[in-house]
Amino acid sequence: MPRTKLSRVYAGAATLTIAFAGLTTVSAHAAPSTATAQKDLVRQVERLDRAPVAVKTADGVYVGWRMLGLDPETIAFNVYRDGELITPKPVTGSTNLVDPSGTAGSTYRVSVLTGAVERYATDEFGVWSDQSLDIPLDKPAGGVTKDGVAYTYRANDASVGDLDGDGEYEYVVKWDPSNSQDNSRSGYTGNVYLDAYELDGTRLWRIDLGRNIRAGAHYTQFQVYDLDSDGDAEVSMKTADGTVDGEGTVIGDAAADHRNSRGYVLAGPEFLTVFDGRTGGAIDTVPYVPVRGNVGDWGDTYGNRVDRFLAGVAYLDGERPSLIFSRGYYTRTVIATWDFDGRELDQRWVFDSDEAGDAYEGQGNHQLSTADVDGDQRDEIVFGAMTIDDDGEPLYNTELEHGDALHVGDLDPSRPGLETFSPHEHPAGNGGVIASFRDAKTGEVIWSVPGTKDTGRGAAADIDPTRPGSEAWNVGDGAAWNAPAGYLHTAKGELISTEIPAANFVTWWDGDLTREVTDHAWSAETSTGVPTISKWDPATKSAKEIFRAEGTLSNNHTKGNPSLQADLFGDWREELVLRTTDSTALRIVTTTDLTEHRIRTLQHDPQYREAVAWQNTGYNQPPHPSFFLGAGMRKQDTPSIAYTGEDPAPGELVEAR
Repeated sequence: MPRTKLSRVYAGAATLTIAFAGLTTVSAHAAPSTATAQKDLVRQVERLDRAPVAVKTADGVYVGWRMLGLDPETIAFNVYRDGELITPKPVTGSTNLVDPSGTAGSTYRVSVLTGAVERYATDEFGVWSDQSLDIPLDKPAGGVTKDGVAYTYRANDASVGDLDGDGEYEYVVKWDPSNSQDNSRSGYTGNVYLDAYELDGTRLWRIDLGRNIRAGAHYTQFQVYDLDSDGDAEVSMKTADGTVDGEGTVIGDAAADHRNSRGYVLAGPEFLTVFDGRTGGAIDTVPYVPVRGNVGDWGDTYGNRVDRFLAGVAYLDGERPSLIFSRGYYTRTVIATWDFDGRELDQRWVFDSDEAGDAYEGQGNHQLSTADVDGDQRDEIVFGAMTIDDDGEPLYNTELEHGDALHVGDLDPSRPGLETFSPHEHPAGNGGVIASFRDAKTGEVIWSVPGTKDTGRGAAADIDPTRPGSEAWNVGDGAAWNAPAGYLHTAKGELISTEIPAANFVTWWDGDLTREVTDHAWSAETSTGVPTISKWDPATKSAKEIFRAEGTLSNNHTKGNPSLQADLFGDWREELVLRTTDSTALRIVTTTDLTEHRIRTLQHDPQYREAVAWQNTGYNQPPHPSFFLGAGMRKQDTPSIAYTGEDPAPGELVEAR
């Protein structure tokens, strides 16, 4: 369908040089959204349990639980150990405590008080021996490629969803063969598998994507989300001839082998499939949009740029989730969105840069983000340097071109709405900008960092409580991925330091509201990294390691990301899901630092939850909520959400004591 071509927005349209650090402020002008909200829209989200956790520490037992998205502000909690009340008065200021008399053999239970009524909110739960929980994995056997090269398997990216509607997350993990390839490199690869597991290691199903889906970071982006709002999550991904679903049914032609002599798959049909989260069975399969067509139309003829896929979930109508699957971002870009009613996929709209105009080519990143950037209660797709409105029309295009990292959130709470921060790969083509901090609604460049070389790493989070809002940092002009030198700026663009923390993941981990820096201790000798969490010290302008996940490894080579980061257990702070060194388990690590802050679970903030779903896409990025969470934050609003699935029976009444 034709696309309205908006006026081009050039990063260099208006330039003002600021006195500090040679920084350049660039204004961009974009057509405002014409969409207006007719009513308060309510988003359908998963119904979650309290996800309680108890961990033995040197001080006793740390206990934490969730405050849910729709809990009343007046809610209070009691905690019981071995059947006895241990909270002298109900807990109202946080959702955690340390029980100094708790032991490794204790059992706990949390109750909620609403008015004069007290009911148990959890079953009894035991104590973890340390701050980690292992989910045993059924590691696939290795194999040999058709050219005689042996390979093994390692656990790679993971995601979560309530696959069976019980309020507890199941874990979906992608198995990566040791011969997985970047698109730029030839070679056969082993098959890609996806497994689903309960917390106790029970494997629910395995999907074999087959020989016609190549293994690598850019080929399989899987989305785990409750698409039809029935209370059970589905799993969606690109499939091909020979894909075998979780019930053993083959999609397409089981005998087909479309690989060429260099290991690329540049022929044969391509599909999009929605799988049942309970069984792994295929529910609906449709042709993948867009079709591959002429390989050379995507920027090269050997199979690199044609197979650059992204995926995500967005509330395009403001109430129900839609799927996003795309192809291409170096040159041509096509984004297709889909709705799912429980039986069939229905195409919502398609954006094609060939129809929108040449200016929309080459603007995508190695990831995307979804958020309501224009305040109309419906999500937009932040596709790197451009943003597509909820109706598939371009909202704006900054023409800052491709980048390797992307952060979208309320990064500067002193400004209305959301902001975007991203480093850029092509300063020669975008006016000499290697990183930009932008208004997410209009694309206006609030401030930027000048340079001349590909800048591949950048991050944004509130890591300095002495300065308002988030800080944003990127490695130096053309510097290595792990360079300790670069540019650390305030949300207003003031240069803080040329010494920076790792430009990788950021995690809420300790007890305060600022975010910590998650990276890995990288070994060039083994090409592996051990995940670490560090605290930025504004006084010394250095990061101090506060946690190291020994016995685990980071994912995706030097990218060094966890399999997953999300708010999974206990209060609002985040867990890391990591692969053990031998990939026999997923290890979930959780904080045991006490916090005095009470915040609703981040999983019930739709922007954050969508980010958890798209986190495995391309170059993984950490999730950001729709509100500013950091030092000096204002009180969190109750989200406009409704829980899916059936209302559970009220919890057991607590007997009067």
